[in-house]
Amino acid sequence: MGLLGIILAAVLVAVLLAIAVVKYLPLKLRWIASSLLLISTIFLVFKIYNGIMEPINFNKKKIIKYSKVVERLKIIRDAEVKHFEVTGKYTNDKAGLIQFIDSAQLALTETKDTIIKVNKGGGIIDDVTKKRKDTIGYEPVLKYFEGRDFKNMFIVPGGIEGKEFEIEIGTVEKVQGLLVPTFYVKTEKRDLLKGMNESLIKQELEANATDQIKGEYVSVGSLDEVSTGGNWPPSYDKQQRDKN
Repeated sequence: MGLLGIILAAVLVAVLLAIAVVKYLPLKLRWIASSLLLISTIFLVFKIYNGIMEPINFNKKKIIKYSKVVERLKIIRDAEVKHFEVTGKYTNDKAGLIQFIDSAQLALTETKDTIIKVNKGGGIIDDVTKKRKDTIGYEPVLKYFEGRDFKNMFIVPGGIEGKEFEIEIGTVEKVQGLLVPTFYVKTEKRDLLKGMNESLIKQELEANATDQIKGEYVSVGSLDEVSTGGNWPPSYDKQQRDKN
């Protein structure tokens, strides 16, 4: 029964009890009715308070749970991006991605303008500027993950014990004939909210507001478009910046 239903039911019972007291109850027994009314009032106040506070507490708890998940998804996203920079592709090999962070080297490049002579014919020679990219050194990928728990990044925090994020990779045809690699990492909200109010969980799975994590999953990336963004609102990024 919803909050409004409880209030209406309590008011109806109070009215019927008051009518019964006035019409049928002897004066010496009316203290019993008064006590019942007092108990009903206390119960009603408790239900109203609980009905107001439960969604508020639910929201606080879900944000704490989601924040931990978003933090892990950001590590996975950054690892996938570095893997793409080095290899030109994303991966769904979890152990391989952890090993990549531990051992891979990222090339440092420098772009310079180079002037070359181009013979246009008829004795005409033009100077043409071209870009040239040179590798000037290497740095460990691990440098970008210092202080971050990347070895446990695939374990979903605060959900079902032992559950890991799901990873998919694919391609999107950005322009005709050009296939661009994509990745998608997700976990179900329902698992994270297990044990909480079912009615509020159902509402959460249908969330579509701009200040909420939309849909049934907390996720990053996409298989339908070229994106490395997450489906969480900016408030979760702000929380992490404030914490740092």
